[in-house]
Amino acid sequence: MTDTPARAQGRKTIRPSLSPRELMTDRPALARAWTAQILTLFPEAFPGTLGLSLTGRALQDGLWQLDTVALREFGDGRHRNVDDTPAGGGAGMVLRPDVMGRAIDHARARIDPRAPLIYLSPRGRRFDQQMAQHLAQTPGATLICGRFEGMDQRVIDHYRILEVSLGDFVLTGGELAAQMMLDATIRLLPGVLGNAASTEEESFSNGLLEHPQYTKPADWQGHAIPEVLLSGNHAAIARWRREQSEALTRARRPDLWQAHLDRSGG
Repeated sequence: MTDTPARAQGRKTIRPSLSPRELMTDRPALARAWTAQILTLFPEAFPGTLGLSLTGRALQDGLWQLDTVALREFGDGRHRNVDDTPAGGGAGMVLRPDVMGRAIDHARARIDPRAPLIYLSPRGRRFDQQMAQHLAQTPGATLICGRFEGMDQRVIDHYRILEVSLGDFVLTGGELAAQMMLDATIRLLPGVLGNAASTEEESFSNGLLEHPQYTKPADWQGHAIPEVLLSGNHAAIARWRREQSEALTRARRPDLWQAHLDRSGG
């Protein structure tokens, strides 16, 4: 049986399926919603924290959609094996290329081909705000959550998968990293935060760390809100915030400060 292209009707996408669907719990795919597609051994880990607060409300409102693909369903043999010992010896197990290939082919047939294919890997390119902004402008993303000693290199080479890392540390799997990437991206989608201007002054959005924030009461435990913030002088407030951002970045992140100077020609 060959795959049949999805037929879009309005925002809903209809796909043929051999599995029965529950009329009350099924959430039809939304043709124009940003799609977070996750290949994982633990689909029950999603949406996790993404189902809460603003990202959870946006999920319910159809601003983005979640498509989990359970790797175990593509496993080999009666026990649905997904891994085997490393070629050449060594500790741990490696995700098999035949299993991963079947799962990836199945997943990519269900998502816009312009959506990037990403493998959460500690040796990958460092994830940052710029990448989150780029992902938010795509139709979605397919994220592969690694386990064990990782994935057979031939899969990465064959599909030209982009490897992405959250930092110089190692997790037991890619599920938490995937949720963090998605949270940083989904909050940038139109309508998720409600106030688009709220993302413009955040840390990293302009290459600097964010300025300090204050709210009522005006005096707490002997600490007062800086007078400039209560002055009503918007030009002075903007200038103070910029100075604070620069000072914090210079003191805490000299790497970001140097990059900022390079961009500004300072």
